[in-house]
This record gives sequence, C-alpha cells and structure tokens, in this order.
Amino acid sequence: MNKILQEQFFVDDLSDDQKAVITDMNHYIKDSLNGQESAVAIIQGAAGTGKSVVLMQLVRQYMTDKRYRTSLVVNHPELYKAYQDLAESIPNMKASAIRRPTSLINYAQKNHKQYDIIFVDEAHLLYSKSEPYAHYRGQNQLTDLMNLAKVVVVVYDFDQVFQSKMYWDQDLLYQTIGHHPHKRFDMNFQYRMVASDEQVAWMDDLAAEKPLRSFPENSDFEFKMFDTAGELFENIKKRNKEVGMSRVVATSGFPRIDGRHNVEMDSFSLPWDEWDPQRTHWAKREGSITQVGTIYTLQGFDLNYVGMIIGPSFGYDPQTDTMTIIPEKYSHKEIFKKRKDMQFSRDEYKIFIANVLNVLMKRGKYGLYLTAYDDALRARLLELENH
Repeated sequence: MNKILQEQFFVDDLSDDQKAVITDMNHYIKDSLNGQESAVAIIQGAAGTGKSVVLMQLVRQYMTDKRYRTSLVVNHPELYKAYQDLAESIPNMKASAIRRPTSLINYAQKNHKQYDIIFVDEAHLLYSKSEPYAHYRGQNQLTDLMNLAKVVVVVYDFDQVFQSKMYWDQDLLYQTIGHHPHKRFDMNFQYRMVASDEQVAWMDDLAAEKPLRSFPENSDFEFKMFDTAGELFENIKKRNKEVGMSRVVATSGFPRIDGRHNVEMDSFSLPWDEWDPQRTHWAKREGSITQVGTIYTLQGFDLNYVGMIIGPSFGYDPQTDTMTIIPEKYSHKEIFKKRKDMQFSRDEYKIFIANVLNVLMKRGKYGLYLTAYDDALRARLLELENH
C-alpha cells in the first residue's frame, strides 16, 4: 500500500488523523452492513486533505475480501484510469469492479445486482439530474447507488462543484439521503501541499475576490509570480526535469486565434490537454508537459509543481483591490447549461469559475508558479510580490 500511496498520492504513509478516520469508518461500515436500510458514509474535506488516500485504504481492505460484493465508482475519466492501474498493483483486487457511475448503475439495474459496499470518489461529480446524452436516464446518481448497496461511501468537496449537471451542495446531499442513516467524517488537514495554513488561505481569498495581499512566506512552499507565461513555462520545464510531475494549467476563456484554440499569451502558445484513450493518465504522460492541464485531466491528481495561468475571465478592480471574475469571458459553456429543476444566478456561476481556479492552484505539492492574462491583475500581483 505504501508504494501505491507514494506513486499515486505522493505520501509515504497514512497520518494519525487519517488512521483515526479509517478506524471510525470501519466501525460505521460494519454496523451499517447489518442494518435494515442502506446507509451513507460521507468523507468531506477540501482539496488536498487526503480524502482519496483514506478512501483507497478502505477500498483495498473491502474490495480484496471475497466476503463482500463491492464496487468503486468515479465519474472522472482520468481518475478512472488511475484507479484501474492501482487495481492491477493490489493483490486480489479486480480492475473490472471499478466503473464509471452510469456504467455501474445501468449494469446493476439491468442484471438485478446488489452490493454490500459501493465506494464513490469525487462524488461531487455524480449527476444530480438526468443526462440522456451520457446514457444516464435516472434523476440522481446517488439515489440510484443507495438503492444498489447496503453502504455507500462517498467523498464530497462542495468547493469542487463546477457544472450545473453535477450541482451539489450540503442541502441537496442531505435531501437526497433523506431518511437513510448517514454519518459525516470530516477531514480538515492539508496534506497535499507543504504550504502553511496562511498560504492556503491566500489562495482561497484570491479566488473569493477578497482584497489582494502579498503571499505569506512562512513555509518551504515555493511561490513565484511571473510577468510572462513563457518564463513561467521555462521554470516549470526546469522543475519537471529535476523532480518530475510539474505541469502548466489554466482556466478557460482564451480566444480562438486563426482556428487554433490554444492557450496563447506573450511568447507562450500550447494546446489544451487532450483526452487520450491510452491507460496512462494525463499527469503522468511525458508528452503532457507540452499541453495545458484543466480540471478535466487534473482534478483529484497531485503534481510536484504547478504553473497556473489565470485566464481572461479574471480581471482586476482597483477600487476594491480585488481580482474579479467575469463569467461572460468564460468560454467553457458546460458550466452554464440550464436545468429545469433549479436556476443559477450570475454570482453562482462566478462561484463555479472560482472553484475551478482554486482546485487548479492547489495541485502542486511543493510550489505554485503564477501569472495572469489580464495586464492589470498581473501587474498588481507582481507589485505585491516585489514589496
């Protein structure tokens, strides 16, 4: 397991806090397996708190035990590949028991299958509405999974919600669980980044449109602002040569130029990440150093260093000295799709876009290199760093 933790999650061992959560969850799962109704165990915490590490330990424990009928589902195509790889390196674990949620729901309903435990990573990516084009005709995937298992173990982070079709908040989660027994296991320790609490708070405040301030220098976490994306990329390539797993990422909003939909800024021009059917996930592919990552390839993954280009949908307001979010400049239209059962305001769309930025900024364990497309925003961030 430690080799897997090292390779997939960049950690050497479970922390005492994580071990305590696992002990509590084991008690809850074992009790719930004997209950009358299906139960839900909720692992909740922010990006980088080690939720997937805890989940993986439980997965290994139950999914290699022949006494239990189990499945692991994840709705993220790159994470799905990574878990398939992990399954192959865990003795007695079947890669075929890892599925996308729609695939598992459709298969189980058609074949009248029932499970003891279904594990769901990144459960905030479950559909909370019907998606016929994606072959999902139910109304809520969590409801369907609860109907298929005695216990559903779900990992939620409401700050990682980016799209209306996968909209979740605390109220909707508890409304969906309804009268079913449930228990929440909170994880509030930052494990991915070697950053201090104050440095993590700086990232949160930036995305939340709070007044800008200098990045705190009180840990080994390396923060650097760059005037050009070209220079940022050169530094990320250097880091990638030294320690590996260092990539450039960006938020949406870059205009198409001469038919190319690249991320283009100063001397920098690279294509967006490409979905690829090959088994190696995007972050681990050597060729991805010459592409720009997004949440679609990086949500749920760890890097050593991340080079973040804040895209054109973020500006600067000198009156409030804050970064501003401009939904009209956000070109990824999936975010804005309408739903019949709920309406979203401009401010709610701004939160979706802020969540994308926040998640991407926190991918790097050892450092964040930052630049911004907007001239005024970039100049202000540079000014603060040079103070």
